[in-house]
Amino acid sequence: MRERSVVPGLPALVLAALTGTMAMMAFVAVIGPVVRLLGLAEWHAGLSVTAAGVLWMLSARRWGALSDRIGRKRVLLIALAAYAVIYVALAVFVDVALRRPPALWLSVLVLVGTRALVGLFYAAVPPTAAALVADGAAPGQRAAAMAKLGTANAVGMVIGPAAAGWIAFHALSLTLYVAALLPLLALLVIAWRLPASAPAAMAVSGPRPRLGWTDPRLRLPVLAVFAAMISVTIAQVTVGFFAIDRLHLSPADGARMAGLALTAVGVGLILAQVLVMKLDRVPPRRWIAIGALLAALGFASVALVQAPWQLLLAYALAAFGMGFVFPSFQALAADAVQAHEQGAAAGTVASVQGLGMVIGPMLGTLLYQWWPSAPYLLVGMLLLVLAVAALRHRAQGDA
Repeated sequence: MRERSVVPGLPALVLAALTGTMAMMAFVAVIGPVVRLLGLAEWHAGLSVTAAGVLWMLSARRWGALSDRIGRKRVLLIALAAYAVIYVALAVFVDVALRRPPALWLSVLVLVGTRALVGLFYAAVPPTAAALVADGAAPGQRAAAMAKLGTANAVGMVIGPAAAGWIAFHALSLTLYVAALLPLLALLVIAWRLPASAPAAMAVSGPRPRLGWTDPRLRLPVLAVFAAMISVTIAQVTVGFFAIDRLHLSPADGARMAGLALTAVGVGLILAQVLVMKLDRVPPRRWIAIGALLAALGFASVALVQAPWQLLLAYALAAFGMGFVFPSFQALAADAVQAHEQGAAAGTVASVQGLGMVIGPMLGTLLYQWWPSAPYLLVGMLLLVLAVAALRHRAQGDA
């Protein structure tokens, strides 16, 4: 029986992923009511999310490379401390603004600016955590450990909005104060439970070549993360509109159906990543091929949906497939590079993730206006291409 690798501090990383995602999703859950109460337009909320995605895209690779140079734990502490401070500032501003609304330009500046800074600093957490897993887990065993982080993210996606909605029912500003405590909790746990280690770059003497965006070793992981994030963000941004238009629901019922669909997504992600953890002998490229095929079937079948249960089933199947893809492209990237490149590789993957977060919502809404089924058929074709690429990659790797 193969011996399992032990990743030092993995429970602390899992908690950081869980709390960080919950805090991010809590903001998403309350931004709509906050925008309405402050008299802002809907596009201001969209601008805040886009700004966060842009800064995430631009900074994730730099954070990963920085963790190679100065150490993983130090980068995590810096990023989580800044994340917590910014979130507290946002909570204080919203609390005061809801009682005494400021000028509209100031509200827009603060909401967009703080959300963008949250994206900037939280962008350090996924690549650094992935690099830490790669440091401790042996090649071939990383997908299972990555899946633990992915499961924590999926649980945060489910619990975060639900908890935020329940707290917001009692006090809207209280939601942000509670959410601000989550990155602070992650900071304390990382400081206490994550062991410090020497920077990976110190183990390499002499000049070190930079890991390029087009490095052939990262082609499949980069394609996988781009296809995955385009697919997920398109599905997230269009589901509410689709429920209203195709299923002939009221706006309130459409919002409720969208919430149920996203809950089904969370459940599908969790179940799939539990399987990845259990079946740790399956190579990452095979998980990507299987997951992309299942997700392509799930997303493309949305074009045929005529009843609410069909929409939930399609989204659950798509998420089940994506649950195989997400931890696997991280593991594949880690297996492809050397120890001193782990942070840069994880950061490159995370930067492409941010690019998908920026492009997906815009592309999805434009296609939806043209034809409601178009976004889902496009996603199905994109994931089919990914599945073929993963199968060809496996054949070349086995040759």
